[in-house]
Parts: sequence; structure tokens; C-alpha cells
Amino acid sequence: MLPERWQEVVELLVAPVAWVPRMQEALLAFFLNPSAPWLTAVKYVLLLFPALLAVGAIWVTLLSLYTLPFRAGRVRFVSMMLLAWWDAARSVWLYWVGVVRVVAVAAGWLVNLGALVVRLVIDGLRQLTSLPFTLTGRMTQGYFQPGVPWIAFVMLMAWCVLEATVFSHTMMPTVSGILSELSGGPTSRFTAGLLFVLLLMLVMGSFACLQTLSEAVRLRELKFLAQIVVVELLVMFFEVMFLYREFIDAISPWIARDAGIRMGFWATMAAASAGWLGVRAMTWFLFGQYGTPPMLAFISRQPIVDEDDPRLANTGKPAPAWWRQPVEELKKEIEWLHTKSDELLDYLVLPVLQIAAAALNFGMVLVASRQVFSLPFKEGKEITQTWDILQTLHMQPRKQATL
Repeated sequence: MLPERWQEVVELLVAPVAWVPRMQEALLAFFLNPSAPWLTAVKYVLLLFPALLAVGAIWVTLLSLYTLPFRAGRVRFVSMMLLAWWDAARSVWLYWVGVVRVVAVAAGWLVNLGALVVRLVIDGLRQLTSLPFTLTGRMTQGYFQPGVPWIAFVMLMAWCVLEATVFSHTMMPTVSGILSELSGGPTSRFTAGLLFVLLLMLVMGSFACLQTLSEAVRLRELKFLAQIVVVELLVMFFEVMFLYREFIDAISPWIARDAGIRMGFWATMAAASAGWLGVRAMTWFLFGQYGTPPMLAFISRQPIVDEDDPRLANTGKPAPAWWRQPVEELKKEIEWLHTKSDELLDYLVLPVLQIAAAALNFGMVLVASRQVFSLPFKEGKEITQTWDILQTLHMQPRKQATL
């Protein structure tokens, strides 16, 4: 397309860069040539970015030759170009070292992760195997430490419910008959529930009276002791007369049939009184004396355990909540994961950024006669932000000539 007289001149001018397109075609054919998968992966990982850097550096270097006649500081420009080539060579070497380091770190992490999984599985199996013994030890330790007698409290409440249920069953016919005579009609369906609640409160009140009597005897308060003895006798009379007597009457046919003994009124009262004394003594010495104080404290909304109790002097500080240690360990694991993720990001990004920064230095040397980045990068924090780069490259305007 050019005249013949200009062709030799143009060929002479483009001679320094005429061979670069042919080199690019050879490199493109090298990378696109089909080969084994592992060999293709090695070519793209180890040679693609250095080849791109080499092509860019060659283009910039050759194009800069055309600008030498018009530059003022030619020696400084040539020096910066040579240093850019030195940085490019070092960046390529650090890129290969970084790739090897990433592979080594990834392999080490996989090995450590596998070891961690195996260790966790072994520890989990060990914890699962020792779980019954651990729970038994904790329950035993908690049981023998001073504090709220929850076992006695639960046993007391269970006994009160059982006793109220038995007496409700035995007294239901009598109560239904009395209410039917008073109302002149059938009893309500809520009678059984109300009777059970009433008897439950009476049984609990009976244990409360025994607790008060025990406190009066322990403190030796004679006036109060005489009063509580009278109250306890009245409680005993009420329960024997209306509760235990009904229970004895309910089982008297069985006694008459199997033992051949017919019980009169006084015999029934004597058996009911003996039954009351036996049941109350048995339950009181087994769990009543330990479960009644927590029951009264719960009803009155008072502290169950006295803070000045000398038994609590050697218990030490309360144990931390069971979930605090796993949460703290989770926080440490998250912090470790963030730190390692930043390191892994540097491992993955820095090799490629070394190549990109070296290529950008070539371009900036051609355009602004100066390099932007100081290579090599040791960590990701050394990479300057784009706005900072623009500020450093901002050139002061020349002074206007004065007339």
C-alpha cells in the first residue's frame, strides 16, 4: 500500500518490532498446542504469566527506542529501563517460588487437616466411651457438695402427690355423698380435682408443721414449742379423723376377711393414729427433714441456701457455664482462620501481583520515566492503592512566563 520509495524506509523503522508479532504467534501456538492435562496445567501455571510479562516488556522496550531522540535524560531513562528488566527477572523468579510455596503450604495444610480430623475422631470416640464415667463423676461430685437437697425435695413432692392421690380416691365417695345431700343434685366434674388440690396442700402443710416443731425443739423455745405441739396434735387429729380413718375403713373388709378381725371405732382410730405416726416418721427421717426447708423457701420466695453457711466456705468459686469454654475456643478458631486466610491470600495473590507490577513499571517508565512499585512485594499491605499512585504521579504545573 506504500510507494516503493517509502517501503525501505518503513521497513527500516519497523525492523526493531517486526519480529515481536511472530514471537507472539509462536508463544500462542505453544500454549494452545494440545498436550497431556498435567503438562497443560504446568505450562499455564508456571509459564503463562512470565510469558505475558516478557511480551509486554519487549514491546515497551522496543517502543521506547523510538522516543530516545526526543528525551532529555536519556542516561537516566536507559538506567530505569535496565532496572525494570532486573525487577521483571526477579519478579518471575519470585513468582515461581511463590507457586512452589503455595503448593507446599496447601499440601501441609491438607496433611494437618487430615491429622486434625483423625485426632478429633479419636478424641470424640474417647469422650463418648468415657461419657458414662464422666457423668457419674459429676453427679457424684455435685451430690456430695453442700447446697440445695434437690433429691429430697423431689422425693417429698412426689410423696405428697402420692398421698393426696390415695386419699382423694378413698374420700371421693364420702365427699360426693355429702355434696350431693347439700346441693340436692349430682356433684360437679371438678370435685375430684379440687379435692386433690386441697388434700395436697394439707399434706404439705403437715410436713411444714413437722418442720416448725423440729426448729422449736432445736432452738429450745419452750413457749413456742408448747404452741406448736398443740398445733401438731390438732393436725394429727384432723388427718387421722378424716384421712387415715377413711383409708383404714377402706381396707377393713380385707382385714376382716383375711385376719378375721372386726374393727370398731376405737380400733379404727388407733390403727389410723399408728399409721399416721409410722408414715410421718418414716417419710420425715428419710427425706422430709431435708426436703421441707426447700419447699418452704420456694413457697415464701426466700433464698434456699444461706450464704453464711459454714459448709459453703470451701466450695470455692462457682464453676463457669459449660458453654463459655466452647465459645472461647470458637472465637480463637475464627481469629486463627482469619489470620491464615490473609496469609493464604498473600500466598495466592503476591506471585501474580509481582508480575503485574513489573509489567506496569515498564509502562510507567515509557510514559512517565519513573517506576511506580518498589519490587519485590513481601506482603499484601505493601501494594499501594490506585489513588495513592495517582497522587504520587501528579506533576506540578509549570510556572507561567511573566510578561
